Amino acid sequence: MAEKFDLVVIGSGPGGYVAAIRAAQLGLKTAVIEKAELGGVCLNWGCIPTKALIHSATLLNHVKHAGDFGINAANISVDFAKVIKHSRTTAARLSKGIEFLFRKNKITTLQGHGRLIAKGKIEVTAPDKSVQTIEAGHIVIATGARARAIPGVAFDGQTVISAREAMILEKIPESLVIIGAGAIGVEFAYFYASMGAKVTLIEMLPHILPIEDKEVVEVVAKAFKKMGIEILADTKVEKVEKSAKGVKISVTGKEGAKTIAGDKALVAIGVQGNSEDLGLEKLGVKVDRGFIQVDKKTFKTNIDGIYAIGDIIGPPWLAHVASAEGIAAVEGIAGHEHAAVDYDNVPGCTYCQPQVASMGLTEEKAKEQGRDIKVGRFPLRANGKSLAMGESEGFVKLIFDAQYGELIGAHIVGAEATELLAELNVAKALETTASELMHTMHAHPTVSEAVKEAAEDAFGQAIHI
Repeated sequence: MAEKFDLVVIGSGPGGYVAAIRAAQLGLKTAVIEKAELGGVCLNWGCIPTKALIHSATLLNHVKHAGDFGINAANISVDFAKVIKHSRTTAARLSKGIEFLFRKNKITTLQGHGRLIAKGKIEVTAPDKSVQTIEAGHIVIATGARARAIPGVAFDGQTVISAREAMILEKIPESLVIIGAGAIGVEFAYFYASMGAKVTLIEMLPHILPIEDKEVVEVVAKAFKKMGIEILADTKVEKVEKSAKGVKISVTGKEGAKTIAGDKALVAIGVQGNSEDLGLEKLGVKVDRGFIQVDKKTFKTNIDGIYAIGDIIGPPWLAHVASAEGIAAVEGIAGHEHAAVDYDNVPGCTYCQPQVASMGLTEEKAKEQGRDIKVGRFPLRANGKSLAMGESEGFVKLIFDAQYGELIGAHIVGAEATELLAELNVAKALETTASELMHTMHAHPTVSEAVKEAAEDAFGQAIHI
């Protein structure tokens, strides 16, 4: 007889594994089906290993400038194989951690591909092709997404690559053309330029990091150009040709048509949902352009007992969003009181240097909505801790509702931006006002003092500018 579970999760990424653990905590008999490594793309081929690579690049850049701090460092070199090894070891360690958490919470792990064959029934095909059927009271689909290719230009893993291959190259390419300048493209541009590659970054929209505040983007673009990264914004890729020497990419932009040559092309233009071969059509689950359609409060599909979370349901394609959705979905399934996912308070982080972190409305979006706002800025060059670290590039920018002083947006570029943002996410969740930020003591000397002073600046009270 088929084994029965209260809940079965298909996919063990940051949405799936978090959903499974929370379900087990709530007393549901839970199983997870995973055809690859536990932890999904984020832990194994995304968030975590890329941050390990970027940390190596940042360390290299710090060492290059050690002389500015009285530290003499000579004969600097890069062992690229060790850089990659550190990244892979970090990912493997965290994947093992998920395995431990599953055992701790008595979650059944089924290795293989899961396919819905009837309401409440899932067929699991193991790597050895053996098949078993299990039953579930509720099913959560968390199969994530994968890199989207340029139409007519398939990934070959050698010359035209995705982020996955970019994490495990055997050597640093002499030249790398990156198509797409969202967070993934920008992070790899920073990493490979730091490692010594000649990087060209192409973006179809008017500027890199298109969803970020324009003032923030200007700081990153200036830093990238200083590193030798060529930025071609407002530029459309017309054709990608492979050759014995690499790739030739034909583009049109503000300066007309041109051809860019490189050893490799990294395509980072977005993602597509992993919704194929799941049995969705058979059961009538609604899918639009590869993404499963759900109620964003309960994460139910149009079919009773079937839910979906994370990248498979569309943007924002972020690990922490998937985790929040997973918890909300299973708490609802368990009849447990739960808060709705707050899509107006999603942190977004890009881990190049200078770092970028943001949440809420940009100044431009707030004005488009016709809101009366107050905007405060505080430059890191006026922050003592930033100056002491030699990382005074950037600023904190806060957007407030003018009438009530409520925080509605935050945009940070510079040292530790991604760590500074959490304070502002909490502040927004608590409906904090500028006055409360101004009158909350921030330790001195810290970079976080810039948050307090940006709030003060919005209302003409900044002390240090």
